[in-house]
Amino acid sequence: MQEKGTISIHTENIFPIIKKFLYSDNEIFLRELVSNAVDATQKMKRLSSLGQYNGELGELQVEVALDETAKTITISDNGIGMNADEIKKYINQIAFSGATEFMEKFKEAKDANEIIGRFGLGFYSAFMVADQVEINTLSYQEGAEPARWTCDGSTEFEITEGTRTTRGTDIILHINKDSEEFVSKQKLQEILDKYAKFLPVPIKFGERTDQVPDGEDEEGKPKYMSVVSDNIINETTPIWTKAPSELKDEDYLQFYKELYPFSEEPLFWIHLNVDYPFNLTGVLYFPKVKNDFDFQRNKIKLFSRQVFITDEVKDIVPEFLMLLHGVIDSPDIPLNVSRSFLQADSNVKKINTYITKKVADKLSEIFKADRKAYEEKWSDIGLFVKYGYVSDDKFNEKAKDFVLLTNTAKENYTLNEYKEKVTAAQTDKDGQLVYLYTNEPEKQDSFIQSATKKGYDVLVMNSPIDNHFVSQLEQKLEKTSLKRVDADVADKLIKKDDAPATVLTDDQVTQVKTVFEKAITKPGFKVELESLNPDELPVTVTMDEFMRRMKDMAQMGGGMSFYGNLPDNYKVVVNGNHKLISRILETGDENEQAQLAKQAFDLALLSQGLLTGAELTEFVNRSVSLI
Repeated sequence: MQEKGTISIHTENIFPIIKKFLYSDNEIFLRELVSNAVDATQKMKRLSSLGQYNGELGELQVEVALDETAKTITISDNGIGMNADEIKKYINQIAFSGATEFMEKFKEAKDANEIIGRFGLGFYSAFMVADQVEINTLSYQEGAEPARWTCDGSTEFEITEGTRTTRGTDIILHINKDSEEFVSKQKLQEILDKYAKFLPVPIKFGERTDQVPDGEDEEGKPKYMSVVSDNIINETTPIWTKAPSELKDEDYLQFYKELYPFSEEPLFWIHLNVDYPFNLTGVLYFPKVKNDFDFQRNKIKLFSRQVFITDEVKDIVPEFLMLLHGVIDSPDIPLNVSRSFLQADSNVKKINTYITKKVADKLSEIFKADRKAYEEKWSDIGLFVKYGYVSDDKFNEKAKDFVLLTNTAKENYTLNEYKEKVTAAQTDKDGQLVYLYTNEPEKQDSFIQSATKKGYDVLVMNSPIDNHFVSQLEQKLEKTSLKRVDADVADKLIKKDDAPATVLTDDQVTQVKTVFEKAITKPGFKVELESLNPDELPVTVTMDEFMRRMKDMAQMGGGMSFYGNLPDNYKVVVNGNHKLISRILETGDENEQAQLAKQAFDLALLSQGLLTGAELTEFVNRSVSLI
């Protein structure tokens, strides 16, 4: 048997899904209805500009009105309106988008893409909060009759003669008991501020009272008078809709204060403006960032034709730029039906790549134009740049010319400059260039001083991204390795051919090693004797560079958890050429030998911050007794 047919979808089954589950947040209803009203107003403006409407436009605006007694919210516009047939077409046919039809009809018009609505479902978000919805409307078309549509949330509706006498539409929501939180002026103001702050048509919500100067009183003091005016909640032409040539620094800074009123001034900003192969506008700000991983994400706001969509932009903006602040507006970013989430699309990847390029170009421009100013900002922007260098190959390629390395003398170098600076002194006997670095300059000062005495330079790598940055440098830089300055004694960090000769016999080496192994009772410490410069410390405690780095990454959640669970193991390097070792060998008292060895070992622990608690107290008491 073979049969073909059409699957039937009954509105009584799909309507509850649209009402209850289409939208992730019921406050979206106000965004959708206000956006529809803006659409209708924009269409009216477009028809007038095309000569298809010759009447007076009047003051185009959208009004939101709250009646707390009647528990109704009304969204009104003076846009194109509808007649009864259009209500049947656009309202009763679920998922028929009037905006889509309008854009197709006037696709050659310059600003057709200003129309916001796309899916034809936004209207039904009203039933998430209302148990009855009314439409009172009058079409702009000559001779049109007003029409009224009512629906109680079921699949039944009624169309009767309307009462509206001027062009436009009123949407009246009778709020249900479960949604009475929206019968609040403060709540509606919050939603409008969130979603409609930058819509292209003025949005009125009630009135506001301002105190304005009114001359002076008899004593010459300024007087003020109360002036009542419309409460317009939005800025219809935000700065990202303007050309950069129209704007001054003050405009960008003022806009930043509006977005983030409690933040410090940004370091600088990037104005995005592209119309091919996708449309994208926006302004991204570089904020001052603390040197930690408590990133204040979700500070970039995504808009679609000036309608706020979300502040979750991780697919559009590269991961390393999630620390930026600002706005992005694009009609070409694919949204799901409820306009709440992004959908995978080639445009998202293109926009991501474009933003990466713009940021890299801006940083390169600042670096080349005013290096001193760039270096002054490095403590704030270094985290951005290093994060991008580590995580994004395209950014890495550009950033290699403006990422900076900073040493303990607070001098900054590009990668090429630093290579030239240290090649002569820090190339080992095998031709490997070794960069030394510290992540805690104060704590590792004795190691830094030992390295500088040998003519070595030490970099500061103390940002939370530097563990990964160090690894990335080793991958990218030819025949170069990086070692933390306390990974070994200075003589062994960069192996040379002119190593100091040993002054101990084999028997003496065995004797000294035995003394230290007996004196050191802490587990995880392995004693080794080395022939070092006599001026170096008698004992140094170090951790293998590889193991320490893996453990650091494990603490940051870098996929190295295995290493994080391993016990700490240290190397105790005894300097066989130091005079203290000679003293230990010369005394025949085992107790004195043990005391000297323990004291030298504890000093080494102290320099690494590894001596604490009762052991530190014991060390202090022993030191006093030795004075």
